[in-house]
Amino acid sequence: MAVKIRLKRMGANKSPFYRVVVADSRAPRDGRFIEQIGYYNPVAKPEAEVKLNEELALKWLAEGAKPSDTVRNLFSKAGIMEKFHNAKLAK
Repeated sequence: MAVKIRLKRMGANKSPFYRVVVADSRAPRDGRFIEQIGYYNPVAKPEAEVKLNEELALKWLAEGAKPSDTVRNLFSKAGIMEKFHNAKLAK
């Protein structure tokens, strides 16, 4: 089973709100997921609002989950990808 970390779209029309979820790659975008690890609100002013559970994100990355491009960017801005990379090199 290929596991992805990706965004699940929520919110009203033209007012998107996303949950960062761990899901099977075969599941629909807004369908079944394994675990929610945070959220992303791009509409919030003055800056986009991002909240991530760093421990869960690192756990899933270590187990082989592949982040989508957008989630990878969010993780990079939060410093999660750097921590994951350093932990991988330390082994």
